[in-house]
Amino acid sequence: MLVCLASATAAGAQARVGVVGIAAEVIAVEQRLKDVRDVTVRGITFRIGTLDGREVAVGRSGTGKVNAAIVATLLVSHFDPAALLFSGTAGAIDHTLFPGDVVIGAAVAQHDTGIVTPAGTQRRPLRSTVTGELDPILLPAPPALLTAARAAAAGLKLPRALADDGKRVPRVVEGVIVTGDTFIADAGKRDELRANLGAAAVEMEGAAVVQACRTFAVPCLVIRSITDRADGSASGSYDRFRDAASENAAAVVTATITRLP
Repeated sequence: MLVCLASATAAGAQARVGVVGIAAEVIAVEQRLKDVRDVTVRGITFRIGTLDGREVAVGRSGTGKVNAAIVATLLVSHFDPAALLFSGTAGAIDHTLFPGDVVIGAAVAQHDTGIVTPAGTQRRPLRSTVTGELDPILLPAPPALLTAARAAAAGLKLPRALADDGKRVPRVVEGVIVTGDTFIADAGKRDELRANLGAAAVEMEGAAVVQACRTFAVPCLVIRSITDRADGSASGSYDRFRDAASENAAAVVTATITRLP
């Protein structure tokens, strides 16, 4: 499952892991690292540190699929990670999810690829640059990373989250996370994503990072915490819950890293 990193680590050392996220959100991962240093690659700064003795390389991405894929590609090519995780926030598609809840991406999809017709979007799979074969629309999470995330979630206590009716204990669930280059703030579109893709959460980067990692044979897992309901109130809710949700996603991501083989 995890590739050898003889060029990056000494014999017997733990293989390096990469983390990518939007700058304002992934800082919650960076703050958990020790012995931090910065490395700049082609103008993009990566933060390198250790977590429980394992070296972690964190890449700050801009918003959207292209920005995230660029950072993931640079991280993979320069730092040679054994695995990569995406840490950040998302809008809830599943109506049972609330701000602070965390979704482990059991599968991801790009919801804005395909053909747009008067009848709606007909989603079609993308073709692998390496193999020339069509990838599935829903890309499943690597089993070893999913196993580590499940173990992390089972032993994790997240802080109580603010809610309209007081405070509640956030949940960690598994589900489909869908990605597109538009911020979803429309209940109709939210419901369409739920009906046609079985989505639990929606965001703007994760599946593109998974696609980049698949190209380079690096296992990748997306972990997101909820900020909003992907409806008309989404923008304000994102601003309100971004920092707390980022902390919860980072907690699950870093706990997952400590449980990797």
